[in-house]
Amino acid sequence: MILLNLIGNEIIQAEYDRIDNQIKESKLLEGITKRGKNRENYIDFIKKYIVVTDNFIVYKSSSKLHTIIAGYPWFNDWNRDTLIAFEGLLLKANRIELAEEILLSVLKKIKDGLVPNGYDEYTGRPLYNSADSSLLFFEAVNKYLKYTNNYDFVKDKLLNDMKKIINNYIDGINLDGNNIYVDDIDYLLVSGTPKTQNTWMDAKVNGVAITPRNGKAVEMNALWYNSLKVMEDISSKLNKPIGKIEYSYIAKKCKKSFEKEFYNPDKKCLKDTTEDTKVRPNQIFAIGLSYPVLDLDLSVAKETFVTVTKKLLNKYGLKTLADDEEGYKAVYEGGPVERDTMYHQGITWPWLLGMYYNAMQNLIDAETDEANKKKLEKVKTQFKADLIDTFINEETNENTYGSICEIYDSIEPQKGRGAFAQAWSVAEVYRILLEK
Repeated sequence: MILLNLIGNEIIQAEYDRIDNQIKESKLLEGITKRGKNRENYIDFIKKYIVVTDNFIVYKSSSKLHTIIAGYPWFNDWNRDTLIAFEGLLLKANRIELAEEILLSVLKKIKDGLVPNGYDEYTGRPLYNSADSSLLFFEAVNKYLKYTNNYDFVKDKLLNDMKKIINNYIDGINLDGNNIYVDDIDYLLVSGTPKTQNTWMDAKVNGVAITPRNGKAVEMNALWYNSLKVMEDISSKLNKPIGKIEYSYIAKKCKKSFEKEFYNPDKKCLKDTTEDTKVRPNQIFAIGLSYPVLDLDLSVAKETFVTVTKKLLNKYGLKTLADDEEGYKAVYEGGPVERDTMYHQGITWPWLLGMYYNAMQNLIDAETDEANKKKLEKVKTQFKADLIDTFINEETNENTYGSICEIYDSIEPQKGRGAFAQAWSVAEVYRILLEK
């Protein structure tokens, strides 16, 4: 018994040492100027951040690479979730080598320009049921470059596959019925069929799509434009003028069509698809990505942000449908069928706070009127303060000690639902709180 206790103590101490080393390597405590209680609170916050993000990072023996578990207790690794959580889990913590490994892992089974969304949990077969994961890869790469400026890694390890993705999207992809192609008239991206759910709102019941989003979806086209601009930037940095001209040309055509096709003047925001005017959070991608497809200094972008704020924002995230839209559901309850019909019909998702915050910051950066800029900065400060209050309470008194749930009800008491610890929820909330 004494020997077992000694071994147990050694294992526990080794884990303490490992986490302490990760905190040191994160460099998040370097040069802090806080004093007294504020200093202690900040150090405790960084420790919580390192521990909770570390919980999702695992080594996958089948690929001999690390990967990200999407959520506990029932999710495997899902590339869409991984790429959305990428900055918050890895880059903010200075896990740069691991970030590079994750990017390579995502590309491991790329086929016809599609990175697999996930893998069958029984057979390990790649699942190509996502049209957005491949485009989210470009945003992750762009964030990686912002933190590292390592264009050589991108050129040597990633660029060929990134070119193939763009080319395949232009030429058309019908792998597993995805029906992805670029409209040769307006240069907007088309994806899916009435029976294909290949955006993140992918719930089906008995083979029937609950939120059919086939055709030209708003975030898909925001991601498409963003991906082209990322490639334009990389081409410029690597002195590839022909590539830069080609990507710039397509991006300009896409941008020109986007506002015309997606703006809904009646609701002062963007349509969810060119055929669907319901107010959903996917429109926030148009102003929240690294390269916003909407001009931030014009009224459409500002109106979109205001509408999303008024109709979708609550303390735990963004609702997936405005409460005055047909089919709105505020509480996630019932059996599997009932829950699947509610999943994206008004339930709140915390990960969307990340794109919302990005949009707010992009609008602040684009604001030329100093008085308006100061007002927006005050709004941002209050937003972050409210976020701290909400999620510190959530982590200590509510659903999961030290983590954040997948989803929340949209009316009080806004109970946590779904997976009790979700990678992209944790990543995006902590990323916002770590921003200067």
